[in-house]
Amino acid sequence: MKIRVFTVGFLLIAGFALSADIDGKWSGQYNSGMGDPMTLVYTFKADGNKLTGTSLGGPDTYIPIKDGKIDGNNISFVVVVDFGGQEMRFNYKGVLSGDQIELTFEVAGAPPTEGGAPQKFVVKRAK
Repeated sequence: MKIRVFTVGFLLIAGFALSADIDGKWSGQYNSGMGDPMTLVYTFKADGNKLTGTSLGGPDTYIPIKDGKIDGNNISFVVVVDFGGQEMRFNYKGVLSGDQIELTFEVAGAPPTEGGAPQKFVVKRAK
């Protein structure tokens, strides 16, 4: 019984320690293949297994991330962008590894031939 309690306690502490490592600003380049690469910037804050924060949406425009979750070193969140009155949901999944996160995103409802296929890029902790 003591071993089971210790193991559960250790896993909870390890999970919180890992989630705390995501707090801060992260940035990276995404190359869509249509012109210059786009710089993507996120600010993350962990609260247990909940992930909150913002995505830079333009000069001085920050979009709150929604439905953020942390599961060990895996994260997921949604960014909802308004394009001239039309809402687009970007669904993100990522894996935290040290000072970088490998992210993929899909545009909800978009067919793979129109940007709905998972896109990959890496963001790194801003120093």
